[in-house]
Amino acid sequence: MVARRPPPDEAVRYGLRVAAGYAWRVVAVAVAVYLVFVALGRLHFVAVSLFVALLLTALLRPLTDLLAGWVPRGVAVAIAMIQAFVVVGAMVTFVATSVAGQFGGLASQFATGIAEIEALLSGPPLRLPAGELTRLTNQGLAWLSENRGQLAAQAAGEASIIAELFAGLALAVFCALFFLHSGERLWRWGIDQLPVRRTRWDAAGRAGWTAFAGYTRGIVIVAVSNATLVGIALHLLKVPLALPLTLLVLLGAFIPLIGAPIAMWIATLVALAGRGPLTALAVLVLIVVIGQIEGHVLHPIIMSRAVKLHPVVVAVSVACGTVLAGIIGAVVAVPMVAVAWATYAQLRALGPVSPPAAGQ
Repeated sequence: MVARRPPPDEAVRYGLRVAAGYAWRVVAVAVAVYLVFVALGRLHFVAVSLFVALLLTALLRPLTDLLAGWVPRGVAVAIAMIQAFVVVGAMVTFVATSVAGQFGGLASQFATGIAEIEALLSGPPLRLPAGELTRLTNQGLAWLSENRGQLAAQAAGEASIIAELFAGLALAVFCALFFLHSGERLWRWGIDQLPVRRTRWDAAGRAGWTAFAGYTRGIVIVAVSNATLVGIALHLLKVPLALPLTLLVLLGAFIPLIGAPIAMWIATLVALAGRGPLTALAVLVLIVVIGQIEGHVLHPIIMSRAVKLHPVVVAVSVACGTVLAGIIGAVVAVPMVAVAWATYAQLRALGPVSPPAAGQ
């Protein structure tokens, strides 16, 4: 009697079949995520503009809804948008005016600070020759003079980047206006295009938007916390322009990865000019400490509570996004993961999918 061969599925152990099933699904999800980040990298102009538009919508939606109870929706959107521009413009104007008013004094103090640094470097243990820093500065100025043509060409390229930034901002504001005014109608129109299970996807999409709004609030809290810590440190060290520098750090915190460090280095240079090298060194140390606190404590904890993700997931998401798509990936990684998880959790809470009913 010939022994019956088991079916192909039964010939493989159950645990291995389950592991293989999960493995190819994980690979499929990883490939999909990679393709999304590749698309974002290729369409970075549109992607960043839409992301900024969604941020503006999430920030201004509560105020718009509140104003819409007294005035027409279009007027409420205009008031909210104008108020946002006035607040940001006032902050930028205050920073620029304060810097312009004290620039002359800071320039002379900066020369004094350079002289103090030369005196420190000429002593032990380095014992650099007197005037060495001045000589290096003159060499740097000479290099700038010799390469001014190449630098001018690079500046022209940077001008095109600035023009692209303004165009992206205009697109973001344009989209945010429509999202604030008729976002609900746009969403209902998109849901109505689905053939089945509209109620489930409507609930899942709204859960994803709630997660994105939580991410936006988390960004604001992180920026305010970081600026508050920096402002306290600058005030205690009696650094000139402490308040404008604090506002500059607040604005820079909304530019991922590079905004806050640039603002903090500017604060260090102002401390060098106004208070000398020792105060500048203290500011630099405090900035590094505050940056570590913000990056490894405040940001993961606040963002994890805002988007309902574990701090480890937040940190790993930012790291993976940075590796895959640079700054754009770092910006969109956490909200993408938060929206995806909130959508999945909502669909899971609704239970298994049932056969579609007529008209659903």
